[in-house]
This record gives sequence, structure tokens and C-alpha cells, in this order.
Amino acid sequence: MTQITIIGAGLAGLTLARTLAVHGIPSTVYEAETSAQARGQGGMLDIHDYNGQHGIRAAGLMDGFRSLVLEGRQASRDVAPDGTVLADVPDDPAGGRPEVQRGELRQLLLDSLPAGSVVWGHKTRSVRTLEDGRHEVTFANGSKIVTDVLIGADGAWSKVRPLLSDATPTYAGRSMIETYLFDSGTRHPATLALVGGGSMTAYDETTGIGLGVQRERADTLHSYAMFDKPLDWFDGIDFDDGPAAARTVAAMVEGWAPELVALVADSDIPPVFRPLYGLPIGHRWEHVPGVTLIGDAAHLAPPDGEGANWALFDAGRLGNAIAQQPEDIDAAIRAYEADLFPRNVDTAKAAAAYYPDFKPH
Repeated sequence: MTQITIIGAGLAGLTLARTLAVHGIPSTVYEAETSAQARGQGGMLDIHDYNGQHGIRAAGLMDGFRSLVLEGRQASRDVAPDGTVLADVPDDPAGGRPEVQRGELRQLLLDSLPAGSVVWGHKTRSVRTLEDGRHEVTFANGSKIVTDVLIGADGAWSKVRPLLSDATPTYAGRSMIETYLFDSGTRHPATLALVGGGSMTAYDETTGIGLGVQRERADTLHSYAMFDKPLDWFDGIDFDDGPAAARTVAAMVEGWAPELVALVADSDIPPVFRPLYGLPIGHRWEHVPGVTLIGDAAHLAPPDGEGANWALFDAGRLGNAIAQQPEDIDAAIRAYEADLFPRNVDTAKAAAAYYPDFKPH
């Protein structure tokens, strides 16, 4: 039987493994993290009916997915820096973009896989194609595997991508600083009231500073302060000193409504620096037998609400393509790539439109 290896146990890699398993096709996922609980898995995701849900459906997990949906989270607000509500869009249960927490969706996928499908604690160090056409993966722990089919679901800095392309991510001209307020209903009720039932965005046209907030489970407020600045501008913030970093970032929104300032100044975690990157618009490659990419490894773009959705879509399409041609997986990969490449152009252009300083090489 053809050996299929997936690098990366994020949403894309796990959805692919699950879709294959639905059709009785085994695969093995190798993941750098030591366990599913090794780190936080990010915040809310709106999973769209026109792309992301196709991947969930291919994985046969729509019922489980619906059980994770947080009601009311499709509501959104725009507010001015002084706290004035400029726009207030109520939740629409039929809106086609239900919100779930990324970590819960990942756990749903993990729980759906056959035991032993994910091999933890295997960080990929290098990959190469052997003379017989198979592919060797070397891990940081010194172990190696050889596989017939290798699929890179390993994100922005993919170790599989160099087998296909010399493209590397380019800074998008924007960075985010991530913070959290836990139990805000008790500890920060005024801030929770201003955020509302779903997401909230504030923006100061004078300074170019933005603030995006998501209301998660248990009244957790997950925030991103956004800055259109060069990377070296952030050298002045000491992210190794959490309280100092929070004070520095809070000073940048001095004069904003106190309910908004609290999202940064009172963060329950040390602020986390998140620079944004993207691959060249229309990233593609010459086909290499037995290798392909899905998710951010294939089409990393600065965030526009679509990245996880297209990753799920990729996984479902590739999994179904393989299921339709299990005796000729390379033909299935070619069909998947023929569908992927034109889509990469459209999705990358759409994302880049949000980032005026993004000039992918």
C-alpha cells in the first residue's frame, strides 16, 4: 500500500488525514509539538459555508462541528477610539460564517482519527527526494522516515515547500500584538459590554493603529493591536518583559476609551508579537511526483479571515481527489494542483488588498 506522510498537525493536516481515513486510506501525520496541549491554539474562527465547511464535510464531521459553534458570535461592531459605537451588526444565525474556537475544532479532528495517526515531538529538519522517487524526511530528534507521498501542511515556514518552490514569505508591512482578558464579565464588564456579543474593531485614522477583539467562550476577550510599521520599529518593545511591553503598547493608545485601553494594559498574558507574512501572489510550482502542499504552506497570505478556511478546503479537495484515484495518487495530486493554482491568485490578491505595504516578491 502507498505510504502517505503528512507534515503538520494543524487544521489542514488533520482534516486531510481524517478525509483519507473516511475512505479507508491510512496516513501518518508528523508534528513538531510534543502533544495536543503543548501550546495554545489561537482564538475564534468563522468557518465559511463556501470554503471551510466543504473541508469539514469531506471529513464527515459536520455534526461535531455544529456542536462547537458559539451562538451569537457573528455579531460585529465598529467603534471609535473614544468608545462611540459607529456600526453595530447583529448576529445572523443563517449568516454562513459560524464561529468556533480553533483549539476545539482541532481537538474534534484529533479525536476523529485512528489511534496512532499523529506522531508527536517530530520537528522536521530537512526533506529530500531520493533516486527512486520516494521522499526522505529527517527530524530534529535524529530519526528519519522514507515515504511514497509527502504532503506539506506545515505552515508559513514549511520545510516541504523547498522541494517544490524557492518562494519564501515576505513581511506584509503589518504586525499585531496579541493580548487576552479572561473572565471579563466579572473583571472587566464595561469592556465586555463595549465589545458586544461577537467581534469588535476600533481604528484611529490619525495614528493608523487598530484594535480587533473577539469574544470567546467564558467571556474571554482575545485582542490584537495592529500596527502598519516596519519590523525594526518593534525593536523598541521588550516582549521578554510582559508588564513593560503591556505598558508600552498601552501608551500608544493613550487617550482612547478606558474600556479599550484595558484590553492591552490589563492583559492576562504577556503581549505576544505577531508579524504578518505572505507568499508571492499566485504562488505555484512545477509538479514533482508524490509531493504537494496544502494550507499556508501553499498559499500563505496576510490574515483576511480566509486562511484557515482555504486550508480546510485544500485538505478536503486533496483527500477526496486521492480517494477517487487511490491507485494513481500522483494523478490525484495533479488534479488538486490544477484546481489550486488559479485559486491561489484570486485569494492572494484579495488578501493583499487589505495590506497597502505588502509587496510580495
